[in-house]
Amino acid sequence: VQLQASGGGLVQAGGSLRLSCLAVGMFRYDMGWYRQAPGKERELVALITSTGDINYADSVKGRFTISRDNAKSTVYLQMNSLKPEDTAVYYCNAHKWKVDHWGAGTQVTVSS
Repeated sequence: VQLQASGGGLVQAGGSLRLSCLAVGMFRYDMGWYRQAPGKERELVALITSTGDINYADSVKGRFTISRDNAKSTVYLQMNSLKPEDTAVYYCNAHKWKVDHWGAGTQVTVSS
């Protein structure tokens, strides 16, 4: 599976962004969004399984929404009420059979 993330950018606190991940071959993969801020480890932001189960990091619950459109081979991350601490490089991930695939990240910067 090949992953291509897009949609990052600069936004003021309280604003919104929608990230997209084109994931050719993602059918039956669990799909996730991760982020890595400078000096910090990469962390899971949101996960949507191949069967539609969803999990969020506590820090984004109620603000972020993950979704997938298998017909379009795309996973989305709608981010609302953004905070400066959401600033990071966001990565799309595809997981199946203990194998992870990663795409290049997209930078999200939230100004205060």
